[in-house]
Amino acid sequence: MSGEVSRFFIEVKGLVEGVGFRPFVYRNAKKLGLKGWVKNDSKGVYIEIEGRLESIEKFLEILKRNYPKVAEVFSISATEVKVLGDRDFIILPSTVSEEKFPVIPPDIGICEECKEELFSPENKRFLYPFINCTNCGPRFSIVNDVPYDRFNTSMNEFKMCDFCEFEYNDIENRRFHAQPVACFECGPHIELFDATGNSVFSFYPQDEMSRRKYTKDLISVVSSLILQGSIIALKGIGGFQLVCRADDDSVVRTLRLRKRREEKPFALMFRSLEDIKEFCFVSKKEEEIILSYVSPIVILRKKRSSGISEFVSPGNPFLGCMLPYSPLHLLLMEEVKVPIVCTSGNLSDEPICIDNGEAFDRLKNIADYFLVHNRKIVRHVDDSVIKVTPKGNEIIIRRARGFVPKPILLEGVFHSTSLPPTLAVGGHLKNTIALSFKNFVIVSQHIGDLETFESVKAFERSIRDFMKFYDVKPEYVVCDLHPDYVSTQFAESISKEIGANLIRLQHHFAHILSVMAENSIMDCDVIGVAWDGTGFGTDGEIWGSEFLFVSKGNFERMFHFLPIPLIGGEKAIKEVYRIGIGLLLSSNLEEEVSEFFGDVESFRYIVKMYNSNFYLKSCGAGRLFDGISSILGISRYSNFEGQAAMQLEFSLYSSESIQEEYEYSISGNTIDWRNIVLGVVNDIKKGLPKGVISLKFHRTMVKVIVDCVLRISKIKNCNNVVLSGGVFQNSFILDSTLEKLKGEGF
Repeated sequence: MSGEVSRFFIEVKGLVEGVGFRPFVYRNAKKLGLKGWVKNDSKGVYIEIEGRLESIEKFLEILKRNYPKVAEVFSISATEVKVLGDRDFIILPSTVSEEKFPVIPPDIGICEECKEELFSPENKRFLYPFINCTNCGPRFSIVNDVPYDRFNTSMNEFKMCDFCEFEYNDIENRRFHAQPVACFECGPHIELFDATGNSVFSFYPQDEMSRRKYTKDLISVVSSLILQGSIIALKGIGGFQLVCRADDDSVVRTLRLRKRREEKPFALMFRSLEDIKEFCFVSKKEEEIILSYVSPIVILRKKRSSGISEFVSPGNPFLGCMLPYSPLHLLLMEEVKVPIVCTSGNLSDEPICIDNGEAFDRLKNIADYFLVHNRKIVRHVDDSVIKVTPKGNEIIIRRARGFVPKPILLEGVFHSTSLPPTLAVGGHLKNTIALSFKNFVIVSQHIGDLETFESVKAFERSIRDFMKFYDVKPEYVVCDLHPDYVSTQFAESISKEIGANLIRLQHHFAHILSVMAENSIMDCDVIGVAWDGTGFGTDGEIWGSEFLFVSKGNFERMFHFLPIPLIGGEKAIKEVYRIGIGLLLSSNLEEEVSEFFGDVESFRYIVKMYNSNFYLKSCGAGRLFDGISSILGISRYSNFEGQAAMQLEFSLYSSESIQEEYEYSISGNTIDWRNIVLGVVNDIKKGLPKGVISLKFHRTMVKVIVDCVLRISKIKNCNNVVLSGGVFQNSFILDSTLEKLKGEGF
């Protein structure tokens, strides 16, 4: 039977366009002596394969296990069809089905083969700043529509030269159907302007050799400007970046002043992994992430303080580090050689610029010069940010370039279920939106805090963009329960506009559901721990220390912290000493207010506000971290979200390991933190180091989590635990909680 000829129709769904999947199929079909065809479609990749059954079985095994590293296969279906007697295996033109499918790969960091060509003088693309192939280069940031073909990208404006066209059509070439393929003769080019928009270097020569020299000279000029202390607005893959040398205090301070970014850390770009290792400790896992095709910013522990300005990451023992991930970055770093600040091209809280004109307008008071190119960016995509904890747990802080728009496959209960198309509009801070259909969810790139006109515009544009791009009209729109969020108000408006049903979902319940979906456990009961700063509760109060029991699509609030006074309302979130004063007053420690905060000019006024009940109440766990940080004198202000809590965490790394914890009590479903505050104050008076007190506090928080989970488990007979929320970006909390819960058998 194995010698008989059979034919199968195969449908592959997943990230299989723009990643060399069809050449991979072609080469393996030819190698196995199989006939038929392969083509891209807006739903995925279609294959018809004909030959001996044993060869087809081998082909299917290769298809499932050995596909290109950038690809991601979600499903492969094979149906036997009539034998046609094909004489060869060919690649057919792409087709568009009525139904679209999320197949566009993310923007991919430059591959080793392209790096080698970039610096090889004998290569046609030597020093070409836009070199790419099917294994690397821009994707999501340049595509207008599916299928992912050149005419549907911003590269459509550039007509391929004969050389590029030959490679594009050569099945054996790694640039076969690499949609952004280009060279000096036919592709985009770079230009340099000053802050007033006057040309510094923009007369692009006609012949190829002159263009190479032009590029080399321009990169040399930009490198010299950086080394002299200039701030450059550089047009990257997914938007503009602001770059300057990172070893000069005055330059970094100037960037902070102009960008209005007081203390939030800047990301750094290094020339090589070896250079990163000079300044930071790098574990094996961190090294793998840095070198991966995602090429993210990885948060690393500092090894030495000299050589990098303290103003890059003030009061922070970590640096956000990345390698050059585009050919333009590589060319620049080879000339500059020193580490550079490489931060988003925007004013704080605004989305990054993507258009040249927009950049000249919005960044003219920040950048001294503009290094631009003439390839359009269709949509902004920030750099992704990842942290690896000491125990090796990977935390994605920001999911953007390299990940988006990679779909999340909902398996388990949704595996064979077609979900109604649904739009989720995200929260107010760190906003992202998501679109789901069938059993897939596509999460957008990082949009940011919806607190500026530009951010709100980017938010609305991203929603319209996704609906058009995936050709989906949502039947449901999901928003946060908070009535005053911009995202909620937009959800109300768009649901009426498109005739969709509006669902308002409690913030922390959404936190838990998101982790359940990502881990394919939607059909399980879970104990959900959602700890963050703020979330609107079903009772109209501010939640944020939630222990939820989730079952069959509903939740029960089991435990939470005693409400924390925010004296002065939202002002206390930035002026966290107000929270510290509130914690002391709530714990009957009035005298300690003047002892710890007597140098605060308004402390008596703040006490009067408390005594007059002029404050909001918050159950947010993050607020407790903020308040303890201020009482310890570690941080009295949060100039960016989470700063006080981060600095409290940083302080514990300087202390010796201790096993002590503070006392607390639980009454009904309320966790009373007042004894914790009392214990902290007593330790301060004993003269214990801040790091030791911080460690005891963190250990206490872990004990609270495990204690409450154990209590819920006994009541509900549930063994599955889900952790979510900003507090679990704290490495100590995450590592210790996982260790303790696993030790208890969860």
